Amino acid sequence: MLAVLTEWSSLIIRWLHVVAAIAWIGSSFYFIHLDLSLKPRSGLPQGVQGDAWQVHGGGFYHMVKYLIAPSRMPDELTWFKWEAYTTWLSGFALLVIVYYVGAELYLIDKSMLDLTAQSAAGIAFGTLVLAWLFYELLCRSALGRHEIVLALVGYVFLVGLTYGFTRVFSGRGAFTQIGALVGTIMVANVFVIIIPNQKKTVAALLAGKEPDAAWGAEAKQRSVHNNYLTLPVVFLMIANHYPLMFATRFNWLIVAIVLAIGPVIRHFFNSRHEGKGSPWWTWGVAAAGMVAIAWLSGAGPADMGPRAERVDTKAAENAILARCSMCHRNEPVWPGVSAPPKGVALDDPASIRRHAGLVEINAVRSNAMPPGNITAITAQERQLIAAWLAAGAPSQ
Repeated sequence: MLAVLTEWSSLIIRWLHVVAAIAWIGSSFYFIHLDLSLKPRSGLPQGVQGDAWQVHGGGFYHMVKYLIAPSRMPDELTWFKWEAYTTWLSGFALLVIVYYVGAELYLIDKSMLDLTAQSAAGIAFGTLVLAWLFYELLCRSALGRHEIVLALVGYVFLVGLTYGFTRVFSGRGAFTQIGALVGTIMVANVFVIIIPNQKKTVAALLAGKEPDAAWGAEAKQRSVHNNYLTLPVVFLMIANHYPLMFATRFNWLIVAIVLAIGPVIRHFFNSRHEGKGSPWWTWGVAAAGMVAIAWLSGAGPADMGPRAERVDTKAAENAILARCSMCHRNEPVWPGVSAPPKGVALDDPASIRRHAGLVEINAVRSNAMPPGNITAITAQERQLIAAWLAAGAPSQ
């Protein structure tokens, strides 16, 4: 019964997480587009930066932005915050249910570091907090006034953390951790800077005082950071379902490339929205980055040695049965696993051959399976399986 409740709670929270993320990313992209497309012209009210006309859903909209705030507060004001908060809260709940509770399967790789579930979860949560604090200090320091330098330092910081995570956690856990970390930074920008600064502005207007322009500038800086981080964090959340991304030798370098090309793609759209032209070179950079990722993903797992010279069908099948079938069987015997993951059963020779392609992706071209190498498959066993698959997965 507990396994069923866990499965359903995971599904419902994941659904909420995706819906909230769509709402947050959609509104974020829209307002960045709106902000960049505003054009100054004569006849606008005092304090207005610019305006823009838009058409959608059969209606016309006249959008106006004040540099700081209008002289008088409107009777109704819509706040955009719950999309971000719900995305993080649901995402953190998933992190707990899947990765902290299921740390032995999804977070820990004993070949990297022999951690207990409690210590792995503690390290994962602690680094979320510490990394955000470091980012916050960077933005509030003198470095925060130099956006390009700040971006470069932040990039090196995230890549360094990714490399460290891949030496502590499983590949899947490392990808999820860096994605959760970036997502935490983005939500904290909303919760700690953007919304409080907007509230300060509203409070000042209600008190008949002039709002501080620095509040808006600081909030705008964090909003721009979120804009450029969005595509990498979405990729990282998706990539932990693809073994060739997270469970190969150069997984940290794949993240480094994604952290670079995501902002490059956003630069193309931001430039177009601002009327500064279409920098088509960005797509060349993005394409080159994806080609590099595809090449790196084919490098195989770090623990794979030379392929076995002789094809031994029996030995390959026995290795799969011994290391995989406790979960991948019609009635799994691994605690907490109620059904074969993704419906893949590997408990007899016919089933093994039927799913040979998945075995190759998950256990030969990557070390995604067994999760965290929890059943201690050896490099020699992977080599036997690789030779058998290369020969066309023959039967005995």
